[in-house]
Amino acid sequence: MKVLIVKTSSMGDVIHTFPAVEDASLNRPDVSFDWCVEEAFAGIVGLHPAIAGIHTVAIRRWRKALFNGGTWREAAALRRTLRECRYDLVIDAQGLLKSALVARQAGAPIAGFDRSSAREPSATLFYDVTYTVPRELHAIERTRRLFGLALGYQPYLSTLNSGIVPPPGTLANAIGKTAFLLHGTSREDKKWPVEDWIGTARLLVERGMIPVTTWSNEREKAVAEAIGKAVPSTVVVPRSPLADIAAILGRSTLVIGADTGLTHLASAFGLPTVAVFLATEPGLTGPRGPYASTLLAAPGGRLAPAEVVAEAERLLELGQVASRS
Repeated sequence: MKVLIVKTSSMGDVIHTFPAVEDASLNRPDVSFDWCVEEAFAGIVGLHPAIAGIHTVAIRRWRKALFNGGTWREAAALRRTLRECRYDLVIDAQGLLKSALVARQAGAPIAGFDRSSAREPSATLFYDVTYTVPRELHAIERTRRLFGLALGYQPYLSTLNSGIVPPPGTLANAIGKTAFLLHGTSREDKKWPVEDWIGTARLLVERGMIPVTTWSNEREKAVAEAIGKAVPSTVVVPRSPLADIAAILGRSTLVIGADTGLTHLASAFGLPTVAVFLATEPGLTGPRGPYASTLLAAPGGRLAPAEVVAEAERLLELGQVASRS
């Protein structure tokens, strides 16, 4: 049986789908999976060994050039490729109108959330079979239940395993006991002040750890360089392909991150991960993992570096206890 997964974005949403893929791989070894995803996240999807093929869309880019002939040629090529694969089933794990339209291009039966469960009820007009999954559940559990219903098995929700491993890389192993600081995020109000990142880096150095950070744009570069200047033992990784950052991240000892996709990736790798939430509620989409913890600032308040590092030490101790047992 050939199944196409449609979950195009964002990075956190893509990562939240991995436990469902892992469940399905264990319960339905007769099924092969392909995935259709935004081009920026193809490398992330490729981290799961059960994904046989990856198709990319560029909805974000296409929207900016809707009347460009190249846009329509790319979309038509995707449609041809999906139809040539002859899928037995498409699972729209996103529940949006845009993902339903992508799923439709495969020309195969589509399974998805029903009207009471989908994020955009209009998406269900394109589905052949729908399933009720309570909206008050975490996104990871919702997707796991959807896959189980669509493929005929009961997921073991008491356990959580993403099934992904870091891609090849050597930097983290070469520099020792590292703490990756993920300061970059999409919104200004989600960003922890640079002074707090510097304070955190100093506390980590006092505890024998090497801070690591990186950047993806000029504003993030300024923050990363400020941390490196204030705490000279910090390793500032230049802007790099996502797969290279994932390799370093996945081999870190500890991760402290803002509300950003890479923080979700760290928790999916099973790393001790402290997520710092300042302006958003982790709610039903926050990082989940065996050693993941979310610290939420009170309205109008702040999170001090000492609080964050204390939580990081607690998670590290939990991991050490688990490894000894």
